[in-house]
Amino acid sequence: MLKLLRPAMTRILTPLGRALVRRGIGPNAVTAIGTLGTVVSALVLFPLGQLWWGALAITLFVLFDLLDGVVARLGGGGGSTWGAFLDSTLDRLADAAIFAGLILYFYRQGDPLMLAVTLFCLVTGTLVSYAKARAEGLGLTCDVGLAERPERLVVGLVATGLSGLGVPYILPLGLWLLAAASAITVVQRVVHVYRQTGER
Repeated sequence: MLKLLRPAMTRILTPLGRALVRRGIGPNAVTAIGTLGTVVSALVLFPLGQLWWGALAITLFVLFDLLDGVVARLGGGGGSTWGAFLDSTLDRLADAAIFAGLILYFYRQGDPLMLAVTLFCLVTGTLVSYAKARAEGLGLTCDVGLAERPERLVVGLVATGLSGLGVPYILPLGLWLLAAASAITVVQRVVHVYRQTGER
C-alpha cells in the first residue's frame, strides 16, 4: 500500500540526490550512512527511554532507503547487483536494530510480556523478508502480504514515537498489531509460493 507513496517521495528527494551526486557520493555510501544512523539511534536512544527522539531520528535515516535509489538513478547507473544486495542486507540489519532497541527498552522497564511480543515481531519480520528472498531465488514471485517492510516500519515507528510523546497504551497496541500482521504475512507468502509450485 505504501508503495503508492514512493513516486511522490522520490520527487521530493530528487534535489538532495542531485546535490549528493555532484559531490561524488554514491548510492552505496548513502545506504551505509542510513543504516549506521538507524542502528546507532535505535540501540542508543530506545534503551534510554528516548522513544520520540529515537523514532524521529530513525525515520529520517529510513528515508535514505529511498534516497540511495534516487542517487543511483541520477548518477547514471540505475543501481547495480552489488548495490541491490548491499541494500537488502543492510535493511535486515536496520530492522533488527530497531526491534533490538525496543527489546532493551522493555527489559529495562521490567516488562517481559512486551519484550516477548517485540522479539516475536523481530523474528516474524525477518521471516517475511526471507520468504520473499528465498522464493525469488527459486525463480518465483512473493511480493504479497499484509505487512511488508514499509508498513512494518510505519506501524512500529509511529507507535514508538507517540508513546514517547506520552500517548498511553499506543506502543503495546502497535506492537501487538504488528505481531499479528507479520504472522499473517508469513502465512500469506508461504501459501502464495505453495500455489505457484503446484505441489499437492
